[in-house]
Amino acid sequence: MAAAVFGARLSDSLVPHSSESLALGLLGLLIGSFLNVVVHRVPRGISVVGGRSACPRCAATIRPRDNVPLISWLLLRGRCRDCAAPISIRYPLVELATGGLFAVLGMRFGVDPVLPAVLVLAAAGVALTLIDLDTGRLPFAITVPTLGAVAGLLVVAGSVRGWSSSGVALLSVGVWCAVYGGLWLGTAGRGMGLGDVVLAPSLGLVLGWLGWGPSLIGLLAGFGSGALVGVALIAAGRAQRRSAVPFGPFMLVGAALGIFVGSDLWSAYLRVAGV
Repeated sequence: MAAAVFGARLSDSLVPHSSESLALGLLGLLIGSFLNVVVHRVPRGISVVGGRSACPRCAATIRPRDNVPLISWLLLRGRCRDCAAPISIRYPLVELATGGLFAVLGMRFGVDPVLPAVLVLAAAGVALTLIDLDTGRLPFAITVPTLGAVAGLLVVAGSVRGWSSSGVALLSVGVWCAVYGGLWLGTAGRGMGLGDVVLAPSLGLVLGWLGWGPSLIGLLAGFGSGALVGVALIAAGRAQRRSAVPFGPFMLVGAALGIFVGSDLWSAYLRVAGV
């Protein structure tokens, strides 16, 4: 029953905007191709704007016709044109996932002026998730510009739609920073990475702009999903109680839940609590 209610709430939040969603899906494919470059280069300290991409085995420069999202990988059958080295399936999967995410966000928000800020956060979230899983880090080279970008885009949204959401958004940033900053300080950095702390205000700002429901549900869902996966890993013998597990992906999963179902779940909680 709970799963059915949750699914219904999620379905209701996806308002059809077919043309916008299709356009955003195609944009997401292109952004996903760029995110593959970001995920590869940023942890290595390589500029993401300088130099053409090349095969890591033979160093041959990738031709423009071999850099079309999804299609090129399929036509090349997942191999380098020059040396036939396999190209990881993660590349087209990232492109496809980003395209799908952008399309779903287009269905969720339509032409709402907050959408650009959410899309920037989503794109950064894809890159940060993969980098954190690969390296256990959330690079400042992504988290800091993301905060500046979403803040600027929300200023634009406020000038278009009004500033009624700004108060909750700023308070939400304070809550997220207090929680993550407090955990980082309280554990001397052992229980929470500084990258998580720097990511927190971006999530708090965007979710808070959407309301207290998305913000608080997103915050709690991040810790809840992390706890569930941690218990599952321990039970499966894949981790120990003190094993370090990248937490950024759970923060971002929680934020996604806050965006799509946070308002409905928060309203249901208030009704049950009689508030």
